[in-house]
Amino acid sequence: MPRLIAISNRVQTETEGETANRGGLAVALAAGLRASNGIWFGWSGEQTEEFTGQITFRRANGVATATIDLEAQDIEEYYNGFANRTLWPLFHYRLDLTEIARDYAGGYARVNHRFAETVGPLIEPNDLVWVHDYHLLPLGQQLRERGFRNRIGFFLHIPWPPPSLLISLPDHRELVESLLDYDVVGFQSDEWRQAFMDYVTAHLDAEIDGEIVSFGERRTRVLVCPIGLDTADFCSSAHTMAAKQAQTQLMVSAVGRDMIVGVDRLDYSKGLQERFIAYQQFLTNHPELCEKVSLLQIAPPSRGDVPSYQQIRAELNALSGSINGEFATIDWVPIRYVNHGYSREKLFGIYRAARVGLVTPLRDGMNLVAKEYVAAQDPADPGVLVLSRFAGAAAQLEGAVIVNPHSSEDMADGIARALAMPLAERQERHKTMFDCIVKQDVHWWSKTFLAALEEAGPKPAARLLPKAVNAD
Repeated sequence: MPRLIAISNRVQTETEGETANRGGLAVALAAGLRASNGIWFGWSGEQTEEFTGQITFRRANGVATATIDLEAQDIEEYYNGFANRTLWPLFHYRLDLTEIARDYAGGYARVNHRFAETVGPLIEPNDLVWVHDYHLLPLGQQLRERGFRNRIGFFLHIPWPPPSLLISLPDHRELVESLLDYDVVGFQSDEWRQAFMDYVTAHLDAEIDGEIVSFGERRTRVLVCPIGLDTADFCSSAHTMAAKQAQTQLMVSAVGRDMIVGVDRLDYSKGLQERFIAYQQFLTNHPELCEKVSLLQIAPPSRGDVPSYQQIRAELNALSGSINGEFATIDWVPIRYVNHGYSREKLFGIYRAARVGLVTPLRDGMNLVAKEYVAAQDPADPGVLVLSRFAGAAAQLEGAVIVNPHSSEDMADGIARALAMPLAERQERHKTMFDCIVKQDVHWWSKTFLAALEEAGPKPAARLLPKAVNAD
């Protein structure tokens, strides 16, 4: 197997012992990197006074990482700016929150240039290069400009917007053209893939033959390859003391009440305000269930420097306080709202203790929490997953109760249906979903994508592209 060079915005180094609450990409890449003895390259998350390109190498739990520090201006313009104030809202269909600024675009180009310059010496001729997510869309083009003929693939973990939204981005054509310098481009679902194909057909006049997009001399394979869990490893958490203690603690604190759990990063794409309102609607519609059910919402904060995220936190604080004030009794609180994360082992126990898993994003590329909830259930007495139709996971997890997160009544009905579901139906639905996440796990995901990348073959010749980024 060729060595894998994985490149992403952030590199989350592992620690020995109990794992932290790592994101889906961190868990997913670790499996592929161990198998190929590869390297994970990216930003450390740390700030430096002046960018030098110095790389810090580490190895933990069989994963080798190589990280760089970025300047304050890079972090503000590339990460907080173009990535999270421009691309993130736009790609999640939130044009109203999309901020367009030339400084942001300039910082984005500069950091992609710095990534290419710094990772270049680490790449050997036979390596497979796998670039991840919206922070690094043009990185493949940057590497091609430097003469790299390696097989280079790109995977987008978030949605791809329809052409009618994408054209609101200045230089949208150049951005999409840069993706066609990859040998393989992967999407989480057919909906996102089709939106990309619609754009290249309408705005680039590219030719499409099945999965192959032809644009000039370039040939790019575009495929659907939904990311999965390291299901076996995640399920092994069931035997840990941390998982058992968390499950017991939650069940004892519930005092016989049914628990509903939501676990989401604090982000407007997750539909948390809408979820709280739907839960309020559920309590209003079913007064007989008041004091018989509680919602535990775990929402670790993120991107605190972005104003829209500060607003979300304030709104959720107000909503949870209002709902608790309206419905709470002296011995029952309807919502437990927690703003910090938990280890994977503790989350397993929390999921297992919950009768309902509430995963209702307004728009999500995949959402691995949905798969984690399914994996953590007791097959003999499983809980029910209530899942947004706008999460990429909905295309795979057909056994979930599918709801419209924009409708508080539909979500309220979904919660009621989940709580009332008989055991036999719960078992049948769970088996269907569990079989899926076992078959299409993270190993299937990485093998499927990397097999497509290996089949692509190296580029026949180095090709310099026009409009190379000026590092100055």
